[in-house]
Amino acid sequence: MKSDLAIRARGLSKHFGSLRAVDKLDLDVPKASIYGFLGPNGSGKSTTIRMLCGLLTPTEGRADVLGFAVPEHSKELKPRIGYMTQKFSLFGDMTVVENLEFIAEIYSFPAAHRAARVDELLENYDLTEQRKQFAGTMSGGQKQRLALACAVLHHPELLLLDEPTSAVDPQSRRDFWANLFRLAERGTTILVSTHYMDEAERCHRLAILDHGVKVADGAPNELQQSTGMHVVEVQADDPYHAQTALIQLPGVASVTQLGVRLRVLIPESVDDPVALVDQGLRKQKLPAKSRIVPASLEDVFVAVTMKPEQLAA
Repeated sequence: MKSDLAIRARGLSKHFGSLRAVDKLDLDVPKASIYGFLGPNGSGKSTTIRMLCGLLTPTEGRADVLGFAVPEHSKELKPRIGYMTQKFSLFGDMTVVENLEFIAEIYSFPAAHRAARVDELLENYDLTEQRKQFAGTMSGGQKQRLALACAVLHHPELLLLDEPTSAVDPQSRRDFWANLFRLAERGTTILVSTHYMDEAERCHRLAILDHGVKVADGAPNELQQSTGMHVVEVQADDPYHAQTALIQLPGVASVTQLGVRLRVLIPESVDDPVALVDQGLRKQKLPAKSRIVPASLEDVFVAVTMKPEQLAA
């Protein structure tokens, strides 16, 4: 495996009967970076993460993680990774400190340094006041910080996070990401799955999965510049009827309403997308203002997950 990559996968697939949960996935994850998996539920994000940490055996393909082939050498790999699931999986009837001490025991963290490491994590993850609180009585954000503290207790080189912020408030999500950036700056590689667009924009690189297939891969700004689509923003007096009119126009691939604005995706093969939109709305006597705008990551997601018939519209 190349020395600058923490993860390299080629043709990675997982089938459950006739269901292809992951289909021929190629993946390169640079070291000391935050790499995101973006996709809806059922797109293959969790299955991929479980294959990469050795919990699932691939049907086809191979992966090298931190220089170890998985699943052949999963046992050697596991002490070097941290894994945090979407669902809180620690012990609710144990205190914060007891959970941390239990994880330290599992990873055989040196006993002489264990107390200092627990105190360090309590401080770093703002859990000092909760040290004697039962984990089951904590708020969602507190549970999330405890789960992350447990996942990094043993100083893993690679941190695998499976939709870790799905059950917390926006402030807790921001704090969580601040912690991730600090970890990456110190050299930890982070692979995080999400279905939040704002979180995906924070990743250094990003793969978009759709029905088990990787449909895009790159830095967020690179993906936003290469959608293959014009993005026309429309501000209409009657956005509902404007959306109905525009989606029927030949050449319009997608129309999304955001409040009083519409975002219209039109293939780059169309020479004058604003004129196409304006003419269609004038024909229906719907007053509006239209302009070309940069693509958002949500526009990218819509564009790369379109069905062929939408692109041929």
